Amino acid sequence: MPAPTVDPRLLRAFLAVAEELHFTRAAARLYVAQQALSRDIRRLEKELGAELFVRTTRQVALTADGARLLPYARRVLEAQEELVAAFQVPTGRAASRRPLFVDVNSPGLVGERVLARARALAPEDELMTRYESGLTGAAVEILAGRLDASFGRFAGLDPAVRARLAQRPVRYEPMAVILPEDHRLAPRDEVPLAALAGESVYAGAGNPRTPEWTDLARQLFEGRGIEVSPPEPLAVGVEEFQRVIAKNRNPVLAVVDFPAVPGTVIRPLVDPVPLSPVSLVWRKGFQHPGVAALGRAVDQLAAEEGWLTHPAGGWIPAMDALNMMSGS
Repeated sequence: MPAPTVDPRLLRAFLAVAEELHFTRAAARLYVAQQALSRDIRRLEKELGAELFVRTTRQVALTADGARLLPYARRVLEAQEELVAAFQVPTGRAASRRPLFVDVNSPGLVGERVLARARALAPEDELMTRYESGLTGAAVEILAGRLDASFGRFAGLDPAVRARLAQRPVRYEPMAVILPEDHRLAPRDEVPLAALAGESVYAGAGNPRTPEWTDLARQLFEGRGIEVSPPEPLAVGVEEFQRVIAKNRNPVLAVVDFPAVPGTVIRPLVDPVPLSPVSLVWRKGFQHPGVAALGRAVDQLAAEEGWLTHPAGGWIPAMDALNMMSGS
């Protein structure tokens, strides 16, 4: 019996459901109707002669065969993307100049500065900005083709996701805490980590777009008597963020360049200086002149401001340190 020939479109449908474990979300991610997605999954199951998912009214789970297929599907789709990128020949200037969609997370941070420099270096390219915090959330959209690049802690992503992404180290960014103006630590110019012992610090717990940031906080706080505060409703906008800080009075883990929030102060953390590892991230095999411009901007800013010089005594998890030294 000849081996089945599997349509990459069916593998893409399978991968979306396997990563979302939810047919409605997977269909939205692929911009298809849920009925069409279900039909593609049934077709793939028929072609492979295997049941890939266990479906109930409450949940979707991979079967043993589904789990076995998952790494193969990822490798096949990654290879297809690289093949298409390698042989994609623009038919004219406009074909290679479609807008590049970049998520810079928050105004005033390192991503926005890199983007501004890239625009100056390549004014002929249209670099479109989006502000939505969280590399985990951005990575899903990059792999789905709805976003082209973002910034954040690459080592904090799931290994299977990292395998499909390219990254370029940008900066060891010193971390800080945001405090209410009348907080006991607000009068200090710097806050030693030991001074946060007994505090419950907000670090995005429960936000599905930022688990890489919460994980970094947990590693930093471990053994220091500092707790990660429980999940809070996501505050959108400066006024709502200000209100939540004033109400809960928890310190908020941030970076030193975080924009000012009325009614608060931001204080660098020291002893040791914790570092947030920032990388530029895009899909493997994706080629666009805007990505090259972002890379040149990173090189310039890092050289001018010492962004990739590891401060003496700075704290960073070992895996992140290795990632920042090796790149991809």
